[in-house]
Amino acid sequence: MANTKKRTLDRLDVSILRTLQKDGRISYVDLAEKVGLSSTPCIERVKRLEKEGYIEGYYARLNPQLLEYNMLVFVEISLSYQTPDAFHTFNLAVEKLPYILECHLVSGDADYLLKARINDMSEYRALLGDMLLTLPGVKNSKSYIVMEEVRETLELPITYSSQR
Repeated sequence: MANTKKRTLDRLDVSILRTLQKDGRISYVDLAEKVGLSSTPCIERVKRLEKEGYIEGYYARLNPQLLEYNMLVFVEISLSYQTPDAFHTFNLAVEKLPYILECHLVSGDADYLLKARINDMSEYRALLGDMLLTLPGVKNSKSYIVMEEVRETLELPITYSSQR
């Protein structure tokens, strides 16, 4: 769990974070060399950044097409009622859905914006009709099927000069 005390990141912390965003499997030796530290202080900084919650985890980025998740879909969901209980109930239900990659409570015309990966149009029909529209409190939906993925990244644009 992240430490609640916020500490200002220095130039080396930012360099470590930027490097790890690009290559989470880099060895400590290579990371230390890349950021200009010896291994022990570099390892200590990484461990501190993990403990403080700046680094939440490490993962492998998978190719969705090779795993037959060929369609990317965004779905706006509007609920019948906008109450804390309605949001909570919807949140719990959407957590159980296998194809949903992201779910965000948003402002605007819809209440939620969901991101899903599926194989084809028949899976999309099942996702929408059999899963999403049957979730508690759903009034209506609006879908956007992605025709071309222009850019997708999880890298945050952190720089030392932009530290707040």
